[in-house]
Amino acid sequence: MPVITLYRERFSKFLGRDVTVEDMAKTLPWIGFDIEERGEDYLKVEFNPNRIDLCSYAGVARAYKGFTEWEVGLPKYEAKEPKATLTIDKAVADVRPFMLAAIVRDIRLDDEAVAELMEMQEDLHWGIGRDRKKASIGIHNLDVINPPFTYTAVKPESVKFVPLGKTEEMTPKEILEKHEKGVAYRHLVDWAPRYPLLVDRDGQVLSMPPIINGELTRVTADTRNLFLDITGPSYDAVEKSLKVLATALADMGGTLEKVIVKYPDRTVTSPSLEPERMRLRVKYANRLLGLRLNDDEAARCLMKCRLGAEKIGNGLLEASIPPYRIDILHEIDLVEEVAIGYGYYRLEPTMPKAVTVGEKHPVYAFADKVRQLMIGLGFMEVMNFTLTNERIHYDYMLVKPKNPVRIANPVSLEYTIVRQTLLPCLMRNLAENKHESYPQRIFEVSDVARINRRLETMVERRLHVAAVTCHSTANYTEVKAYCEALLANLSVEGWHVREAKHPSFLSGRTSTIAYRNRPIGIIGEINPQVLNNFQIENPAAAFEIDLEPLIRIKSQ
Repeated sequence: MPVITLYRERFSKFLGRDVTVEDMAKTLPWIGFDIEERGEDYLKVEFNPNRIDLCSYAGVARAYKGFTEWEVGLPKYEAKEPKATLTIDKAVADVRPFMLAAIVRDIRLDDEAVAELMEMQEDLHWGIGRDRKKASIGIHNLDVINPPFTYTAVKPESVKFVPLGKTEEMTPKEILEKHEKGVAYRHLVDWAPRYPLLVDRDGQVLSMPPIINGELTRVTADTRNLFLDITGPSYDAVEKSLKVLATALADMGGTLEKVIVKYPDRTVTSPSLEPERMRLRVKYANRLLGLRLNDDEAARCLMKCRLGAEKIGNGLLEASIPPYRIDILHEIDLVEEVAIGYGYYRLEPTMPKAVTVGEKHPVYAFADKVRQLMIGLGFMEVMNFTLTNERIHYDYMLVKPKNPVRIANPVSLEYTIVRQTLLPCLMRNLAENKHESYPQRIFEVSDVARINRRLETMVERRLHVAAVTCHSTANYTEVKAYCEALLANLSVEGWHVREAKHPSFLSGRTSTIAYRNRPIGIIGEINPQVLNNFQIENPAAAFEIDLEPLIRIKSQ
């Protein structure tokens, strides 16, 4: 969780009035802070990562002034018309394609403010940028560089500049190999044939995103004008980072100025500081919070959280969301703002109308019983992801795909479908643990998914158990004995096995498990070709059972 240390004297300057540490300690928890440490003249507080706008004194002061009603409603931010241009070279399209920028003029910094800027930068790197993977931030001294600027990509040894914190010029390749930041973040760019670079009109290097700024543009207490750049593979993360940073610097006394950003296929102007708008149903908020607020009272609560609020009739409010509030995504988020503005301390606890005692759902209770029995039979439980891929699930198991549940937009080739059976994942577990001693006996009780036969648009989850035994003498007789012991201890009657064929199992040593004349599972020795696909050297035998029919019978 991110943490910020608030010194009373400095915080009072942002508030425009004196507050005591006691005042801060009483008020901040109701805004969403947890007090980590308290000193004579400071508070060290923790805040939720979704409220990354609270990573600065300016951000905390905005929220504090609203909650205390010293200053309510939507803060207004304006940026002057652009004078500078940033050109995005198509060479960065395959490396780190997006960049937005802004200029901050006439800001008065001191050593404390510079340190705060650096801390804010790192908080944004983590909170929005995901450790610079999605977005990274550069803050530069504008007075030592000359627009227009160019964001391009260069060969690893074609350029030299002095990176921040060093005195000698280094190539981008040398920075990745020798500079501490280069070593830490080289994985973000070292796979590319060219590395990103931000330069000015005269070819001076501002930064090598997302690794390090140049020493040339170091920000000090004497800096009065700033150039901000945000780069990343996610345009959304880049834009949000810029909004949070720019509004904080505006509240620190700077004057914002836009920058024209020219992409190969379009031109944008950043930053965009227009508030977003979202509607709130007052009845919906009252129902969730147990309150009876009228429209005016609900609007006042939103304004205390520094949102704009206008009545539009029929119990609806239109909320205006400031650019730094990137956490408000849904109407339920506005309900939370109403609760904060109303004051959690004012909510009266009530006793439930009915006293009930909770218990496990029958499905989970049955699953726990199956787990206990399998452990008692000498098996070790494993837990795998419900997502897998066609190669493991079908190709390696010699099975033809049959109505797979595919992921619409997979982020990785390793996870493209939802598994239909548990056994492929268990085989992969064996493959990844060949270095362990044998025999190996593992099982899993978990969900699989399949397309409903009657409603082809509906995906249904089903609970399965699968187990595999692997050692030099693993065979059908052994695994059938384990299956019989499991079903006997579950008091399942009326089941039997009959010979079957299955591509994943060895012909002649495979059976279907039937319950009340319905197939519910498979049992047998694993096909040697499947073992070869997973590079497993010992024989293996396995069974898998659909537990849903057994659960229904037991619950009747």
